Amino acid sequence: MKTIINHILILIIILTCCNTFSQNDHFVQNGIIEFEKKSNMYALIAKKIKGETDSYYQLAFESYKKNNPQFKTTKSILSFSKNKSLYKWDETNQSASNSWISDDAMANLKNVIATDLDTKTSITQKNVYDNLYLVKDSLRKIDWKITDETREIAGYECRRANAIIIDSVYVVAYYTIQIPFSGGPESFTGLPGTILGLALPHENITWFATKVTEIPVLEKDLAPPTKGKPTDNKELNKTLLEALKNWGKWARKTLLAYSL
Repeated sequence: MKTIINHILILIIILTCCNTFSQNDHFVQNGIIEFEKKSNMYALIAKKIKGETDSYYQLAFESYKKNNPQFKTTKSILSFSKNKSLYKWDETNQSASNSWISDDAMANLKNVIATDLDTKTSITQKNVYDNLYLVKDSLRKIDWKITDETREIAGYECRRANAIIIDSVYVVAYYTIQIPFSGGPESFTGLPGTILGLALPHENITWFATKVTEIPVLEKDLAPPTKGKPTDNKELNKTLLEALKNWGKWARKTLLAYSL
């Protein structure tokens, strides 16, 4: 009898603890996430001029390093509610450097992306040099590999996931289940929670959330962009390949940036 009573008491304690934990769990259903993007410009420029024998390139690089920090920092915002989101460039960002050597498409992205997880589609406004495109297409399917590694980002516990996109681009993402929206910065989706940290290690670019604000987000604040030449990813890729055919080794980097 005493053993039975002890087992019952243990069960009551376990159930009470579980109930307490579940009551303390809070899942953010809507709000705004502020991201900070860091581009390692020294590494990006070094790759850009690698193999160039003209001393002009190295002199330009040295001049850039004297007048600019190693990391270029820009900000972006992800607004979300239910299964929709709008990701955009923060207009308070400072203008890009006028130096030709720092003109890197990946570092200077200004995409506006409306994502609908219910329809699995997105509408992206892409500023490709002097041309504005409105890309309507299905969401990219990413084969994520979830790991046991965790880290805290903006006050949330996040789990790491790895993937390869666009054939060869290695991606590291950190997502939190405390924000169940399955999205993140740029066009990255498909994890069981919101991506608060994202890195393209070989491309020397990272995006990390600095602040999560839980507030109601109105439908009008998630309205997709409307300006730009209508196209889809396949047609835009063809257009870019034609435009970049004489760019040599710099073409791949530019094409990659506008394929994110």
